Amino acid sequence: MSGYHLHTDEELFVLIKEGNHRAYTQVFDRFYSLLYLHALKILLDEDEAKDLVQELFEMIWLKRDSLTVNGSVSAYLYASTRNMVLNQIAHKKVKTKYLDSLGEFIGQEDYLTDFYVREKELKRIIEKEISALPQKMSEIFKLSRTEYLSHKEIASRLHLSELTVKTQVKRALRILKPKLGFIIGLMLLFIL
Repeated sequence: MSGYHLHTDEELFVLIKEGNHRAYTQVFDRFYSLLYLHALKILLDEDEAKDLVQELFEMIWLKRDSLTVNGSVSAYLYASTRNMVLNQIAHKKVKTKYLDSLGEFIGQEDYLTDFYVREKELKRIIEKEISALPQKMSEIFKLSRTEYLSHKEIASRLHLSELTVKTQVKRALRILKPKLGFIIGLMLLFIL
């Protein structure tokens, strides 16, 4: 590891800002488990906690040029993890409220037929957008979302690394969310 383990967290962070991947790996190795446990304690879901900490480290690398740490790196990482957890909890609450209101809407018999027509159309649009993804990404995403396979099961089935599967699913979501969010928004406008 050529001495990176001897650097302080702050020295490593300066190296990360310069694009040093070994320094980044060292910070990841030092903090991943601790941040994962911190997130898990609140979220109570292993996969969500892992994903959240992975997203934090991805954000650090992608935004390394503009990140500023006032104080210790460990305090910054813990605060960032806490904030991401709180954002995720808030997002879940909004999602739950939306699903509850949608459930009430579905309960109204007058609108059931219209709802099923729109649901069928939405499924068709979603399938079309998924099919428009690159072939391997589409295949991985379908296994994840329609066959409900874990990243490990998909990796085993397709002879890929688990990290590759996870990355492909995240990329697919990044591509699909803006497209499908707009379409769902439009459909909701016509429902209301």
